[in-house]
Amino acid sequence: MTPSFLHRLARVNPTTAFVGALVLLMAGLFLPGIVGALLLGVLAAGLAALTFTTWPVQSGITRTVRLVLLSVLVAAVVAKAL
Repeated sequence: MTPSFLHRLARVNPTTAFVGALVLLMAGLFLPGIVGALLLGVLAAGLAALTFTTWPVQSGITRTVRLVLLSVLVAAVVAKAL
């Protein structure tokens, strides 16, 4: 990831980011089969990238919460794909 991308990402309105992620999550959960799994996979990839990028500056509890949420999201992708 380039620094310019990270600067643009830092300027995103938190409410907009939350609503966008929520819409993606709900669409992934309610759409059937592989389509829902793909949307959840996109969300999991975004969360993994965010977790990896911000890992050095996060506290231990934040790291733990992010890893647990990422694990649950990946489990949902696998369950949805089957």
